[in-house]
Amino acid sequence: MLDTALEVTVGDGVSFRFTVTNAGDTPVELTFRDACRADIEVREADTVVWRYSDGRAFAQATSTADLQPGETATFERSWPSPAPGDYTAEATLRVLEGDIRARTPFSV
Repeated sequence: MLDTALEVTVGDGVSFRFTVTNAGDTPVELTFRDACRADIEVREADTVVWRYSDGRAFAQATSTADLQPGETATFERSWPSPAPGDYTAEATLRVLEGDIRARTPFSV
C-alpha cells in the first residue's frame, strides 16, 4: 500500500514536494515509464496552466526502483513565475503499476 502527499510552498515561485511512502509490510517494485519519474500539473478551474514536463525532454527508458516497507521516495519540482490566483496542484508518479497521485489546492 502506497501513501502519497503533496506539499506546496509559495514564496519566490512555487515549490512542490511529492512524497510516496510504502505503508505496507512488503517491498513494492515501481516501474517508471521514463526519466521524469514524477510530474506536477497545476490547474486554475478546469484549465491546465502549468505542467512540469511541458517543454522538457526526458530519456525514454524504463527503470525500476524498490520501496521497502516504511521507505519514502521524494520528488521536488518548482514553478518559477506563477500569476496570482487560486490553483489545484496534482502530482503523478509516472509508473506502470497504476494511478498514484496526490492533489492539493493552493493560492499565490
